[in-house]
Amino acid sequence: MTWSIIAREEGTGRLGIAVATKFFAVGALVPHIASGAGAIATQALVNVLYGTDGLHLLRAGLSVAEVIDRLIAHDEGRDHRQVHVMDACGHSAAHTGAACVSWCGHLAGDNFSLAGNMLAGPRVLEETAAAYVANDSLPFARRLISAMAAGEAAGGDKRGKQSAALRIHGEEEWAELDLRIDDHADPLAELARLEAVSRQYFVHMRKFLPSRRDPAGVFDRRIIEAEIARAVAAESET
Repeated sequence: MTWSIIAREEGTGRLGIAVATKFFAVGALVPHIASGAGAIATQALVNVLYGTDGLHLLRAGLSVAEVIDRLIAHDEGRDHRQVHVMDACGHSAAHTGAACVSWCGHLAGDNFSLAGNMLAGPRVLEETAAAYVANDSLPFARRLISAMAAGEAAGGDKRGKQSAALRIHGEEEWAELDLRIDDHADPLAELARLEAVSRQYFVHMRKFLPSRRDPAGVFDRRIIEAEIARAVAAESET
């Protein structure tokens, strides 16, 4: 009922997941990321424990293949599940159960992984992958969304559209960006709109918040507002 991309941004090591489906609130169930450990997308007849337990296994140092094996080993519903996993270094592994609804499958490239089921055909993943590779000059969030848009143009979820989500983690335990479109006639377009809105203030403000490296952050509002104004102006010129 879903297709998704997990990717690792080269240079920064940030991990991101973008997902879309004809199902309500996909962002509540599918994407799971732990900074410094890895990312997991659990889909088809979703087993959310694949996300929570899989991240524990990644933190414990298991390889992505070992994580997949552990997750499906004792799940009697494994043939109805789809899951793909990426570690903090960009290695990936995936499982598409034999009973997942066609078209279903997965593929992987350099620092990215894709999986989908109930799709219009294999071109959905192929075009998603091709767009991700071709758009390497885009900022990470926009690159993920544009890749998903290419998959949607190739047919996407064969039942239609309803929800989408984007989650990106950097070095902090919390997400840098966490956007959810739970119910919308054109969820990927709305996701792109919200990502653009986030650049009007949110992503610039985030840089001044407390972090592990700087537990106090910046709290002088004059400095914050001046720097945000400069950042927004610089972006508008590009």
